[in-house]
Amino acid sequence: MNSRFLRADELGIRLEIVGGLPIWEPHPVYKHQKAVDRIRATIQNVSLSSDAKGNDCACIHTPDVYISFPDGSLKRPDISIFCQEPEEEEEAITLVPEAVIEVVSKGYEAKDLEIGPHFYLSQGVKDVVVFDPYTLLVLQVRRDGVTRRVSPVEVILECGCKCIV
Repeated sequence: MNSRFLRADELGIRLEIVGGLPIWEPHPVYKHQKAVDRIRATIQNVSLSSDAKGNDCACIHTPDVYISFPDGSLKRPDISIFCQEPEEEEEAITLVPEAVIEVVSKGYEAKDLEIGPHFYLSQGVKDVVVFDPYTLLVLQVRRDGVTRRVSPVEVILECGCKCIV
């Protein structure tokens, strides 16, 4: 892990690099983390049959972990969902998540609503869910379009997982 990320963390700043552009925001507040925890508690597999590769998605989810994406970008999605256990335990994960869920932080709406979805889809993430706890807007973004709903809502992910946002 790059030392500049450790220094940023010590200052209470989350630093990400998206397409070579540094993006920072303060550490999340309690309201944000409560939303992350509530959503994570509902994540489960609903797939009744195996996918085309013959593997059921394990719906492994983790909060706020660095992921090194194929283009070299480093991001920390609020929730990353994987179908298999990532190999990396002591460094940034290189496995692209099947889905990511972002909870909007006040003052950083553009990062999650405008920059994030396009970036994640361009890197191979199949589902991008963005939840705004202030307006209760839930966006589910896929390559084939965007669905807008109001929380609470059950979200079915392409990988065979579901959650309540």
